[in-house]
Amino acid sequence: MRSLLLVLLVAGIAAGRQSFDLAVYGGTAGGVATAVAGARNGLKTVLLNPGKHIGGMVSGGLSGTDVGRAEVIGGMALEFYWRAGQYYELDRHMQEIAWMPEPKVAETIMRSMLKDAGVTLIEEYRLRERAGVRKEGPRIIEITAENGSTIRAKVFADCSYEGDLMTQAKVSYTFGRESTVQYGESLAGVRAVTPIHQFAVDIPARGDDGKLLPEISAVPRGKAGSADKRIQAYNFRVIATDRPDNRVPWPKPENYDPKRYELLARYLTAMTQLLGSPLTLNEVGLIRVIPNGKVDLNNRGGFSTDYIGKNYGYPDGSYAERARIWRDHENYQKGFYYFLATDPRVPKPLQEEVRRYGLAKDEFADTGYWPNQLYIREGRRMVGDFVVTQKDLQTERTKPDVIGMGSYNSDSHNVQRFVNEKGFVENEGDVEVPVQPYQIPFRVLLPKKNEAANLLVPVCFSASHVAYSSLRMEPQYMILGHAAGVAAALAVRNGSAVQDVDVPALQKQLLAEGAVFEFGVESQRKALAAIRRMFQSDRQPRSPWSRPGVKTVARTSKALARPSGEPQTGLW
Repeated sequence: MRSLLLVLLVAGIAAGRQSFDLAVYGGTAGGVATAVAGARNGLKTVLLNPGKHIGGMVSGGLSGTDVGRAEVIGGMALEFYWRAGQYYELDRHMQEIAWMPEPKVAETIMRSMLKDAGVTLIEEYRLRERAGVRKEGPRIIEITAENGSTIRAKVFADCSYEGDLMTQAKVSYTFGRESTVQYGESLAGVRAVTPIHQFAVDIPARGDDGKLLPEISAVPRGKAGSADKRIQAYNFRVIATDRPDNRVPWPKPENYDPKRYELLARYLTAMTQLLGSPLTLNEVGLIRVIPNGKVDLNNRGGFSTDYIGKNYGYPDGSYAERARIWRDHENYQKGFYYFLATDPRVPKPLQEEVRRYGLAKDEFADTGYWPNQLYIREGRRMVGDFVVTQKDLQTERTKPDVIGMGSYNSDSHNVQRFVNEKGFVENEGDVEVPVQPYQIPFRVLLPKKNEAANLLVPVCFSASHVAYSSLRMEPQYMILGHAAGVAAALAVRNGSAVQDVDVPALQKQLLAEGAVFEFGVESQRKALAAIRRMFQSDRQPRSPWSRPGVKTVARTSKALARPSGEPQTGLW
């Protein structure tokens, strides 16, 4: 009966007009952090998720977390990975944090966080494609979904990977690459030399018939340092396993044609000749080991899971165009694995290794064991009054309005695959440049005040392509979301524009909730202490080994327990 009432309540919300203090659009990890932070700070909060799953890439296949320097991760991001550590009972191993949780575990934890915070969750709520945002002056008044339901709020947050709410609100944005001149960035624009994830041997771009091989663009590379509207490659972070009881064979995609992978076949042959032995699976697709006999597979090398040059229409594309691009990426990558597993041109040792693996049948059951989220590494980027650029990662690394930290490399995947002046195939666009830990300013979340005075943007934030390539990591999205939720609470409390939030008050609250503003073990130790305090219970558990009068720490809320009927079968 309670389940029926809940269904009727959600249906009633979806069908009508509801008002909230904070409306968060996008069920990404950044969206979860924003919604939970807002609700914990007293806001009536709704999370509007266009899809059916919560967590974005964190629960969508990217289990091999891009941590960088772990010491910079604090606040709700640290809390999430601490909760994962509780789930896996890492305290048995004198550890606390699980940086690489399984997708299903990640989604379970995030749903628990939303529920515990009292966030209203409405799923399959996609913004109306046109005229979905209504404004009065610079303030967003309400948004409308495809099904006609309307949400009003005092503050909105666009936490989607696509930035559709931001765009319909007429906020300035860009996509693609700036030139080296625009912001004075040496890493910007078309790259003169791309040494990593490159073809290590010269492979002719054309076949014996003179025609261009599949998956190579006929468009020239472009002048080094120049701007363009090309986008770093997307892929799916596939979760695979070599355990027979949990393994599903690599699926054959629709309209599979092995000729599509002619360049891959030639690449494998050339690399075998160069190295004297075939490439391994870890050399054609980076393997990250995650719990319970599973791996997270990523891109590696000259020809891999990145579908290079086939996503340019995604950022500004219609819903239909994005769906087509999504399906094309899925068919390409399924075909990549199927080719490796079945084609006679694949070296036998590599093929046998690939066949030992398959999709994990205890993940993504409702999408055929294939990840439910395309890895949108970069799409639209807001252009605010302040744009974080290369210097903010390298030389001007401290900020007066710091809300968190980053440390991951400037990391952009390849952008195009073209024919070089010698007639050989070449990839272009990869950037992998180390950075020192740097502070992230509150200003990156803020649109120009005259464009949107009650909107925060924690995912498509204000950054150049170069700076975004470091800041785009999921822990940083959660850090930014945490700050956005607290900022929204301050704006509502004071009746101010988000641009006028009291920054010292914001920083004080974030630190109280475990944020990290300074690099070092001590800063994170303090953050962990703050997080542990949040989960202490007034009713301490009794245990036969505790002495009378000695307090023990509660294990954590029931929300962290594994779902019933799901045994823990070992970590690795």
